[in-house]
Amino acid sequence: MQMQDVFEMTDLGEMTYFLGIEVNQSDHAIFISQQAFALKLLNKFCMSNCKIVSTLVAQGLLNSSGNHERVDEKEYRSLVGCLLYLTATRPDIMFVVSLLSRFMHCCDAAHFKTAK
Repeated sequence: MQMQDVFEMTDLGEMTYFLGIEVNQSDHAIFISQQAFALKLLNKFCMSNCKIVSTLVAQGLLNSSGNHERVDEKEYRSLVGCLLYLTATRPDIMFVVSLLSRFMHCCDAAHFKTAK
């Protein structure tokens, strides 16, 4: 049975954008990207002119010792949440973002700097 027979539907054509993810379809592949979301994220956190760096984090760099300057936890959580959403198309940042998410309750300037 066809879904169109059971449900009222409208064909909008090929999907090009869904929940902040750009979709580019060809005959042989489907490519997804979050370029617009990433640019919006850079603007939101005042990082439009930032330099490109590797996402590697030195071992032992992040800890919850509490010896560093505290930062706005709401802003940190917002940044990490946005980065978590970005991992849908950027699995290469998953390890660092999941590491940063461990410090949602005790973030400091070092965590915020690493996230940025």
